[in-house]
Amino acid sequence: MPAPQHIDVISGDALVLVGTMKGAFILRSDAARARWDVAGPYFPGRAIYAMAYDGRNGRNRLWAAVNSPHWGSYLSSSNDFGRTWTEPEAYAIKFPEDTGLALNQIWQLVPGAADQPDTLYCGVEPASLFRSDDAGATWSLVRGLHDHPHRSKWMPGGGGLCLHTILPDQKNSQRIHVAISSGGHYRTDDGGATWQARNVGVRAQFLPPENRYPEFGQCVHKLASHPSKPERMFLQNHWGLYRSDDHGDTWQDIANGVPSDFGFGMAVDPNHADTVYIVPLESDEFRCTPGAKMRVYRTTNAGASWDALTNGLPQEQAFETVLRDCLTTDRLAPTGIYVGTRSGKLFGSNDAGASWTSVLEALPPVVCVKTARP
Repeated sequence: MPAPQHIDVISGDALVLVGTMKGAFILRSDAARARWDVAGPYFPGRAIYAMAYDGRNGRNRLWAAVNSPHWGSYLSSSNDFGRTWTEPEAYAIKFPEDTGLALNQIWQLVPGAADQPDTLYCGVEPASLFRSDDAGATWSLVRGLHDHPHRSKWMPGGGGLCLHTILPDQKNSQRIHVAISSGGHYRTDDGGATWQARNVGVRAQFLPPENRYPEFGQCVHKLASHPSKPERMFLQNHWGLYRSDDHGDTWQDIANGVPSDFGFGMAVDPNHADTVYIVPLESDEFRCTPGAKMRVYRTTNAGASWDALTNGLPQEQAFETVLRDCLTTDRLAPTGIYVGTRSGKLFGSNDAGASWTSVLEALPPVVCVKTARP
């Protein structure tokens, strides 16, 4: 196995966490984000579908969801930016015996709301939500969602029956949104005790025309919202691009001026509540960037219109695929944007998308990109 390179991190640095099919990488830069130091690979040879950073309550903790042929899918953490990692036995995401289920894969790891400094949420396959209230030391299944009467009717998407997106409401910690492929968007308003399907206006293109707007069963690919305006949400569907102004109760189509409303990645600009970034793909049969051009699309008016961001991105023979967790932003100003592709490229912008550079060009297939600032 290749010996990983390490980096030194100081307060205020910009970090980009990259999970690939063959290990995890950590990139570090200063606030200018003009040059990047690269650490890794960590867990070489193993797929890393989820990474996260927890800087709350004095922690400097990195998390990685590791897929091992021996241990299965497990969580590992590092308190020294990758120099050491916990062993597989340290953190157990396990279904209770009475469920009859076994963990297939960990898809998402997200810190709780601002008033939950020790809470973490974990989304897994088969589609379920786990919660920790002790910074990840122990985990429990969120029974309210697991026991939902819709569960038996959820159907697996192309990546399996997975809960892949978790969106806590930063103004109301009792409200949490999740997305399930192919169950749709669900919301709790009581901290997870009960859940409701919230998919009004979102179509299921793969169903017969008379049934294309069901209560649940949509293949939602991503949810996003800005912490300051949690009632306004954005949704990238398996065919469909939507906005909600009522916490997801209803959705309206905002695919205005994009080459395709099929795609996976979606990210809100932390500095502008009505600015959202997406990477459209040609179709569900040809999941590459339309016209073989690498373009990130941005709206600055909550979806009323979209502009293609291309400066510095390849515009010829760029048959790129961007998955749901491979488009993200940082909290610096101007906003940084990062896009990873299945062909192992990582593109970055340090000026809110006005210009782009190739950060790395020869990674294993990228399946997760996250940011952090210690």
